[in-house]
Amino acid sequence: MIRKAVIPAAGFGTRFLPVTKSQPKEMLPIVDKPVIQYVVEEAVASGITDILMVIGKGKRAIEEHFDRNFELETELAEKGREEELAMVRRISELADIHFVWQKELRGLGDAVACARHHIGNEPFAVLLGDTLVESITPVTLQLARLFERYRESVVALEEVPLSKVNRYGVIAGRLISEGVYLIEDFVEKPLPSEAPSNLAIAGRYVLTPDIFECIERTPSGKNNEIQLTDAMQMLVGTRAMYGLRFDGHRHDIGNKLDFIRTNVVFALQRDDLRAEVTVFIRELCSRL
Repeated sequence: MIRKAVIPAAGFGTRFLPVTKSQPKEMLPIVDKPVIQYVVEEAVASGITDILMVIGKGKRAIEEHFDRNFELETELAEKGREEELAMVRRISELADIHFVWQKELRGLGDAVACARHHIGNEPFAVLLGDTLVESITPVTLQLARLFERYRESVVALEEVPLSKVNRYGVIAGRLISEGVYLIEDFVEKPLPSEAPSNLAIAGRYVLTPDIFECIERTPSGKNNEIQLTDAMQMLVGTRAMYGLRFDGHRHDIGNKLDFIRTNVVFALQRDDLRAEVTVFIRELCSRL
């Protein structure tokens, strides 16, 4: 059973400037809920009870969001707004949430390494804080179940157009059962002509603690960053690792266009918004 998760959330979010000058990109709202809350809820729905968030400068808003706000709770209670009161209290009760600071932004591998002492010697999940995945069964739970079968690290995979593989880490591997690959190699952001596949890592992982030693041995690359993909490439040289082409749809909130698209998609799923948003979209399309 996977009990612990790491959520890296230390980056500056420069693609969303100027709003991310003072607002963490992970706190940008999808309709009325910050991105990172969706990520935490996925972890909790996957049976995880202990979450460590790796944060950096300017990320205090994340800590405050998952802490109690007694003044707000008192205000809501006095006004009899019980539904909103229950909603805000629930946020601080989702899981045991801890925070550690990544003192220097040196890549995803370094961010995960910040969790070493908290994780100890047990397998753990990693969920990127700017990626949402819609699925009937939470993707992290899908990975955890596959981990229980093989007792080896598992990464979520998504098929992407070959023309876009240079945005992702992709795998070389062998299909061993429906949707499951035995991974042979990782390539970080390859040229389309050099990509071993179009199966991209989709921001969800279940890793064995061996990964920490691999990260420690991974040299810094471009921009002095330590890539998690490079550490996993080292790990796959010593023990088996699997990839799961998951059931679900990934929303990458790391760029403006997909952020806007995701807000529209999630608004159309809301009973209280669907009708009016649909009318608005139709009216807007008629004027284009």
